[in-house]
Amino acid sequence: MDEQIPQPAHRPGHDAAPPLLRERLGLALRLERTAQGRTLAEIARRAGISTQYLSEIERGVKDPSSEVLDAAAGALGLGLPDLLMLVLDALHRGDRRTLVSLYTAAASPAPARPGSGHNQVSLSLVA
Repeated sequence: MDEQIPQPAHRPGHDAAPPLLRERLGLALRLERTAQGRTLAEIARRAGISTQYLSEIERGVKDPSSEVLDAAAGALGLGLPDLLMLVLDALHRGDRRTLVSLYTAAASPAPARPGSGHNQVSLSLVA
């Protein structure tokens, strides 16, 4: 899984600016979705957003609200805190490979709690 982080648009006064948070969030969502073998259309439908909008989020073009991120993460069986932990750790380390390795370490869903409506993801973060 060697995804490329979309290059940020050139921002005046910023040489080689790091990827934006929305780009990291989009990458994390795309990695999770593709690892699960699920389509944009399926996840968008479950999240209650359009396929085009989810695609734009995954590509880092749109800056989604926390409600939309929660819905997209939930459609993938993740909680919003799980998604944010993956992204924030990768941003803190400043290394895109960290996001991919953390994703692969955390991608084993635990059994769903009865009545919860979604699976839980167990995260193991190593410094």
